[in-house]
Amino acid sequence: MGKQAKQSLLAPLLLLVTIVNGYAQNGALVFQTDFGVKEGAVAAMKGVAYGVSRDIRFFDLTHEIPAYNIWEAAYRLQQTLPYWPEGTVFVSVVDPGVGSERKSVVAKTRSGHFIVTPDNGTLTLLADAIGIDSLRRIDETRNRLKGSSESYTFHGRDVYAYTGARLAAGVIRYDEVGPALPPNVVRIPYQAAQYQNGSFTGNIPVLDVQYGNVWTNIPLGLLRENGLQYGDQVEVNITVDNKLVYKGVMPFATTFSAVAPGKPVAYVNSLLNFSFGINQGNFASQHKVSSGSLWKVTVTKKPKP
Repeated sequence: MGKQAKQSLLAPLLLLVTIVNGYAQNGALVFQTDFGVKEGAVAAMKGVAYGVSRDIRFFDLTHEIPAYNIWEAAYRLQQTLPYWPEGTVFVSVVDPGVGSERKSVVAKTRSGHFIVTPDNGTLTLLADAIGIDSLRRIDETRNRLKGSSESYTFHGRDVYAYTGARLAAGVIRYDEVGPALPPNVVRIPYQAAQYQNGSFTGNIPVLDVQYGNVWTNIPLGLLRENGLQYGDQVEVNITVDNKLVYKGVMPFATTFSAVAPGKPVAYVNSLLNFSFGINQGNFASQHKVSSGSLWKVTVTKKPKP
């Protein structure tokens, strides 16, 4: 029997052993960083992981998080994690406090996913949207790349990629990551979606960067529950740190083509959240709008004439 055939037969057996022994991981490892791909940091992380196991399946969420932008790392995890199978391990490294006293952790979500990350706010939105089932601090005496103890500024390679790979491959169980912590992760304050006094209020977590559309965290369900319908006119107010950046009226429609080119329109994006943009234009650039925890939007339905 050839080597490839033996591996094909062995894979289901390894999966069965993993399940019987209480491992919940599925062998998939997803990386997210703010490193970019112009140099070798990402390749070094994957090399470490590949050295742990040749059977891990590697995937990239993104390596283009803006430098030090913990908030966007939090958003991208919330945006993508629900589409991955239970047991997937994520390694998310946006770590401006590398080498400081911030905790290195592995979180298990209530959906059964694992995130290896600094506990610096990266878990904020997952904690709210899905919930953190449990949290463990990485024991670096057991879960750190051999020979890296004198390296203090590349925990993404030495601690997170190494631990994530060991977890994904079933080399360690979740309870072997390190000591349990209360599942009270560090959170970044932001405006949660709500309806009050005739207005919807929410946060601008991210921009649809390619086109300059503005995405909010106000869900379609909240809009429908409170009477906003396609064809209505809405007033949109945008503030950052309580300073008004934009105020305008636009239709709430299903498609951009509901308005003429160059005109603003509100719509529901692919995540089923309230959003707005300019037909064949760039709303964010034209009105100097950005995103993050300090950006807030208020939407009010205008009375019909």
